[in-house]
Amino acid sequence: MRYRVKAIGSDARVVDTELDAPSEGEARALAIARGLVVLSLTRAGRVGGGRARFPLLLFNQELLALLRAGIPLAEAVAALSEKETRAPVRSVLSDIVAALREGQPLSRALERAPQAFPDLYVAMIRAAERTSDLERALERYVAYQQQVDTLRGKLISAAIYPALLVGVGGLVVMFLLGYVVPRFSHIYEDVGNDLPWLSQVLLDWGRLVEAHALGMGGVLLAVIAALVLAARSEAVWAAVGRQAWRTPGIGERLRAFELARFYRTLGMLLSGGIPAVGALRMVSGLLSPTLRASLQLAIERVREGQPFTATLAACGLATPVAQRMLAVGERAGNLGEMLTRSAEFHEEDTAREIEWLTRLFGPVLMLVIGGAIGLIVVLMYLPIFQLAESIG
Repeated sequence: MRYRVKAIGSDARVVDTELDAPSEGEARALAIARGLVVLSLTRAGRVGGGRARFPLLLFNQELLALLRAGIPLAEAVAALSEKETRAPVRSVLSDIVAALREGQPLSRALERAPQAFPDLYVAMIRAAERTSDLERALERYVAYQQQVDTLRGKLISAAIYPALLVGVGGLVVMFLLGYVVPRFSHIYEDVGNDLPWLSQVLLDWGRLVEAHALGMGGVLLAVIAALVLAARSEAVWAAVGRQAWRTPGIGERLRAFELARFYRTLGMLLSGGIPAVGALRMVSGLLSPTLRASLQLAIERVREGQPFTATLAACGLATPVAQRMLAVGERAGNLGEMLTRSAEFHEEDTAREIEWLTRLFGPVLMLVIGGAIGLIVVLMYLPIFQLAESIG
């Protein structure tokens, strides 16, 4: 989650930036750890208060294409601004054009719009300006963002089918219990207590629903509202996250997933020429509190001159595979590339596990829902079967 922070920096200037953190308290702690005196902290809004977020990936792709065509930077951004139809996005681009024509570097111009350009991106552009390698930096960011979007798409796709099963199955069960069963209860009113025990329980439920329909409907709406509020609560998600981290098996998978994102972002920054200590500080917001404490210890050790790979391994920030790959990269001088490859390895491993779980979970969930629906139907018709046998 992103938070917008207005603070006083170490040079006594007012800083307006954005941070990634799971909660407001951790965002404040992260800002203080960076040496900022926090003046205000709010949830990051949308670009210029408008309705559309700034299309950062598309901006990079189009800007990269124009620069490769030989168009100067200021003219390229001006062209993007002129073609833009969304007023908030056009306003951001116009401000960048104005700053560039004043002679300011691109990184300084991007800092004027922290709601559109995160700290990681601005730092990467600033490093590219020092090496006059802006096109390469844009290309690197496009590749980075596309990989992140691809992984996010796989996770969403894997969650759609189980969510549909749960939603449709839940609606069918609620329809049977809330509408069909109460009407069946009238059919068996004269049977008395000769019904099977489970059928009697089901029909008693139907009579209860019919007698207190409004009250139970209100309770159902209250439960749904409570679930929606809980889903939007940061404290609830934080508690769920802490419990998931403690769960055997799940916690290890979450750690591998977070480390993969950590490796990919860190690799992009190191490949862009940003020093290791500064890059580690920038990516601290990507980690959960469990790993963030380990990262702070790693930063201190790297600053003292200890080896990068050995430090990450000692602080629990390197998986066995990543440790070997990073050791090779550190010796060969291509640590950023090896971090990216480590991220790709763990992301592919995570994608395979999610695909396997989806293939297993889908049929199991279908069996559970089908079994519940079948049980309700059988219990409703069981007295009829018994009556037919007695007549026969």
